[in-house]
Amino acid sequence: MIRTPHFPLQSTADGSFTFFSDEFGETFHSSSGAKQEAEKKFVEPCQLREKAKANNSLKLLDVCYGLGYNSAAALEAIWTANPDCQVELIALELDRSVPRQAIAEQLLVRWSPPIPDLLKELAENYRVKTGRLDARLLIGDAREKIQQVQQSGFQADAIFLDPFSPPKCPQLWTVEFLAIVARCLKPDGRLATYSCAASVRTALQLAGLRVGASNSVGRRSPGTVASFCDRDLPPLSQQESEHLQTRAAIPYRDPQLQNSVAAIAEQRRIEQRSSSLEPTSQWKKRWSRVFTDINSIPVDSRK
Repeated sequence: MIRTPHFPLQSTADGSFTFFSDEFGETFHSSSGAKQEAEKKFVEPCQLREKAKANNSLKLLDVCYGLGYNSAAALEAIWTANPDCQVELIALELDRSVPRQAIAEQLLVRWSPPIPDLLKELAENYRVKTGRLDARLLIGDAREKIQQVQQSGFQADAIFLDPFSPPKCPQLWTVEFLAIVARCLKPDGRLATYSCAASVRTALQLAGLRVGASNSVGRRSPGTVASFCDRDLPPLSQQESEHLQTRAAIPYRDPQLQNSVAAIAEQRRIEQRSSSLEPTSQWKKRWSRVFTDINSIPVDSRK
C-alpha cells in the first residue's frame, strides 16, 4: 500500500496554520502569518479587488497551489468586491495530498462560504464548475504542467508564484520556467511572489517583465510584483537595484526544463564563480555601513 504523506501542522502568528515539508525543510508559509501572507503578498499586490470592481470576469494562475490559501484569499477578495465576477482558476500542484490534508484539517474554514466547499471539491475532483467559478487543479511537475497551460492560450489577470525557496526548489525559479509563466500573463496582468531574491528578479526581467517591491509582511524583506508595464508598480529601492548588479543576481537555468535540483544549483555556482559582477558580500558590507551611519544620526536630524 502506498503511504499518503503527512505534513506536520504548525501555527503561525496570525492564528492560521501551515504545514512543514520534511522534503524541503521549510514551512509552506511565513511563520508571521499564513493567511496574512496570502492576502498581503499575493492578493493585494495583484490588485484583485480593484480588478474585480472594474471587470465581471477574471483569470487566475496559482503556481504551487499547496494548501489553497492564495486561491481562497483571491476568491474572497474578488467576490467581496464584485459578487457577480466570474473566475477562471488554473492551479498547479506537485503533491495531491497537500490540498487534501488541508481540507481534512479544516484549514480553509477561515474563508467565507462557499469558498471552503468549492476548494474541497477542487482538491477531491480536480475540477469545479459553477456559475461563478471554473477551476482546475493540475497535479504533477509544474515544469510540465505550465507548458500545457501556455499551449492552451490561457492568459491570467493575476499569477501567484509560490514555490519553496530558490535554494530548496531552484527548478521553479529558472529563466526558462519563468519565461513560460510570463507568457501566461495578460499584458496588463500582475505576477506576485513572496521572494525578493535577486536571481528571481533577474529571471523575471529576462522574461520581459518589469519588477517592483511589494510590502514586507512579518519580516524585513519585501516580496516582488511584476508586470509587462511599470504603471503603478512600487519601485525598487537603491539597495535592491544595486543587488541586481551582484553575483546574487545570476539566475538559475534549466534549458530543457528537466534538470535535477543538484545540476541546476551547480550550474549557477559555476556561473557565479566565473562572473565579473560584484561579490554579494561586498554589497552587503556597503549597505551595512550605510545603515550603521544612518542609525548613528540623531533622530531629529533624519527628517
